[in-house]
Amino acid sequence: MRARVVLAANRFLSSHGAAGASGHAHQNSGGDQGRTVTILFAKNPVPAPPFLLSAVDGQTVSTADWHGKVVLLTFWATWCPPCRGEIPVLIDLATRYAGRIEVIGVSMDDAPPEELKQFAVMAGINYPIVMGSREMVAEYGGMPALPTTFIMNTDGRIVQKHVGLYPEYVYETEIRSLLGLPVNAKVETFTDTGQIFLKNAANATELPGVDFKGLTPEQKATVLKRLNSELCSCGCGLTIAQCRVNDSTCATSKALAAKIIQEVLAASHASSAAPSTHTASP
Repeated sequence: MRARVVLAANRFLSSHGAAGASGHAHQNSGGDQGRTVTILFAKNPVPAPPFLLSAVDGQTVSTADWHGKVVLLTFWATWCPPCRGEIPVLIDLATRYAGRIEVIGVSMDDAPPEELKQFAVMAGINYPIVMGSREMVAEYGGMPALPTTFIMNTDGRIVQKHVGLYPEYVYETEIRSLLGLPVNAKVETFTDTGQIFLKNAANATELPGVDFKGLTPEQKATVLKRLNSELCSCGCGLTIAQCRVNDSTCATSKALAAKIIQEVLAASHASSAAPSTHTASP
């Protein structure tokens, strides 16, 4: 599990670069000064799954306490190099926007909380760290790689998800926009079709690596229904559609999707080629 997640994160970084954004690119022009970016937020954000946990330092962490603040909820681990690289960014943001944002680290480490507490002290982490669980990961839709950071608006709704390591300006621009502070950015919205929560993949009309060209609207609807109801056999435990959204490099889900398309096309051809059983009326 550890090796797979770290490799996934490294693959993301090498193929997309640090500024790639969970399927929603933050495009910039110019250098660091005067950078103009496009911020993408979900137009159909859902409330963050609630939890009440004890941080490794003993304080209580509750989603109920976040109202009115922008929240960065990051799933990470001490053994993940990109996660460790993100820590100074989160420390700086938590310091400069103290009282207006919350940064929460959800550790996916197997080590006991006491060891994680020692790591946090040595790293100078100034934000709460809670221990993650399979149940919590499931509620947040699974983690394709670490770090995975959810951005919540001041109403406690998740408006964006970032997978991998990002430059600080990406987070800061989103934070400032959600707080209503001046920002040199254009804000656009998108419909979440699995980019944030995989359960919303059922709303998608297009999927990564799936070629729907040549299908009639009825055939495409049949294909999408099967992709959202049949499980991928790669071992991910997701539907084929969810697997395509979660891991576009998965050869198994890609092959299964192509097979379903061929089966739907073959069934349609067979139906149209079948001789009519109707007889003419006298």
